[in-house]
Amino acid sequence: MNRTIPAVTKNLLLLNTLFFIATYILSTRGIDLTVLFGAYFPLSPNFHWYQIISHMFMHGGFTHFFFNMFSLWMFGSAVEQSLGAKKYLILYFVCGLGAFALFNLVNYFEFKQVYDSLVSANVPLNEVGKYAKLSYEIANNNVEQKAYAWLNTLPHGTNQYIASKLYVDLVTPMVGASGAIYGILVAFGVMFPNSVLMLIFPPIPMKAKYFIPIMVLLELYLGIQQSQGDNVAHFAHLGGAVFGYFLTRHWLKNRYRWN
Repeated sequence: MNRTIPAVTKNLLLLNTLFFIATYILSTRGIDLTVLFGAYFPLSPNFHWYQIISHMFMHGGFTHFFFNMFSLWMFGSAVEQSLGAKKYLILYFVCGLGAFALFNLVNYFEFKQVYDSLVSANVPLNEVGKYAKLSYEIANNNVEQKAYAWLNTLPHGTNQYIASKLYVDLVTPMVGASGAIYGILVAFGVMFPNSVLMLIFPPIPMKAKYFIPIMVLLELYLGIQQSQGDNVAHFAHLGGAVFGYFLTRHWLKNRYRWN
């Protein structure tokens, strides 16, 4: 397979890298780009419309960044060469938007359940937005301190665990290209089902048509499990995968009708 990096994939790699480097450099100067460009829950005081796009170029650390970029290079190059630059770019952003949509749809139902339980317990929530509002200046963003400050304003007997969950939903951003990457991964599986991939763990070869469904089902299982301490946006991955599958299938079915 030709390993030359095509134009769109190359530019996406470059753009993600520039965002990652800028995030690190500015963090050493007390500025947190994640507050500006990570995608917050739409009901959060930290949400801005442009985060729907900008979050796709932010990452939660070097490991997150490295594996996303490695996957983008490995699978994206072949997908772009097969689909063409225009469709590939559409695929990337549609899957990223699909990831955002599904992740926040699931979050909405969880958030509403928590919100309604607090309202039914007569817990005043009119001040939470003030305490959840974050600054791009790192020195002013002691989230734990702000959370305790808000919790201390609540009436005695308030379920602190439930209230904390509400607060966390408002101050935790979604970051990463993973939703778009999962869409590209699924597109690769649809177009090259018999390609043999060498896995890292365990180090065995497996055809794409087996490996990729296993990955998607694993994300579904982990998303439903919601293990404590798991901060991975599994439903964002699933959203990207679902949109990637149906969009790619549509294009392959109508490959001679639309260019």
